[in-house]
Amino acid sequence: MIPTLEWLPTGVNFLDQTKLPLEETYVLATDYKQVATVIRDMIVRGAPAIGVSAAMGVAIGIQRSQATSLAELTKEVAEIDAHLAATRPTAVNLFWGIAEIRNLYNNLAAKNTPISEIKEAVVARARQMYDEDIAACKQMGANGASLLPKQGTVLTHCNAGALATCGYGSALGVIRAAIEAGHKIDVFADETRPFLQGARLTAWELMKDNIPTTVLCDNMAASLMYQGKIQAVIVGADRIAANGDVANKIGTYGVAILAKEHGIPFYVAAPWSTIDIKTAHGGLIPIEQRSALEVTHSNGKQMTPDGVGIENPAFDVTPAKYVTAIITERGVLTGPYNESIQAFASADTTQPALVEA
Repeated sequence: MIPTLEWLPTGVNFLDQTKLPLEETYVLATDYKQVATVIRDMIVRGAPAIGVSAAMGVAIGIQRSQATSLAELTKEVAEIDAHLAATRPTAVNLFWGIAEIRNLYNNLAAKNTPISEIKEAVVARARQMYDEDIAACKQMGANGASLLPKQGTVLTHCNAGALATCGYGSALGVIRAAIEAGHKIDVFADETRPFLQGARLTAWELMKDNIPTTVLCDNMAASLMYQGKIQAVIVGADRIAANGDVANKIGTYGVAILAKEHGIPFYVAAPWSTIDIKTAHGGLIPIEQRSALEVTHSNGKQMTPDGVGIENPAFDVTPAKYVTAIITERGVLTGPYNESIQAFASADTTQPALVEA
């Protein structure tokens, strides 16, 4: 796959996902404010990719700082963190990525480490997180492949593929792994209005891998499920609460209800960093509200009457009772999720405190 993001000597290079599938162009961010803009404007998107992008944003901010003392740099790091944390509130990976670099900085600063060494260390950690994300996606794929049908059609909503991560993908990574294991799988990709991540991005990257893919309008899933044309659903996540409630792209909740009604398994694939054990349930997850222009306009052309009211939440929350299993790089979680998540979390001593906006 073409890299979603890449650390270069000149800055962080991002594949511009707003231009896909018709143009493969890049945006080079040379400071942390430009990285923040890339995240906010969805040039890069998908929770895992946002997390690593935020980490690289903090790292490049520290690397390019002109501070001459640790006190001055510490104040600047707080400003960098706050600026990046204000970009997209729902994806918990954003705050995880910021916290990874912030905590490393704090540890090194507490030891009076020279600024030049701190700069090298934070860049190295951000680049390591990139590699770790790809490894986590491949492990998720290995953990979840056997859950998908040996032969059949799998529905996905939004894009939880290589484009939403640093490579391979979460939900689409499970599909890739199943196909690599010999499963005969076709993919139905919901178009995912209003930003069309399924129609533009999922279809584009699966076709790159020669995986049979059909784009559906969002309102077609129920009919196709009723006809027996869908054997499983798999999606990604932007935040998973401690009780297993899942925040994902708007429309996911409706797909989950339909899957339950038709007896179709509904799987969520996400790295452990997407699980927010400090948020008790989905009702506490902040839901990003995006610009009305995403609804009123398509390819620059106005599609709605002047002055009409617009509602544009970017995400919804699927209650845990609709989720058959949550696939992570650590293993597959099943209900009751408050117990299985806690069991996995109890073995983890590396989770940093989150930096919230």
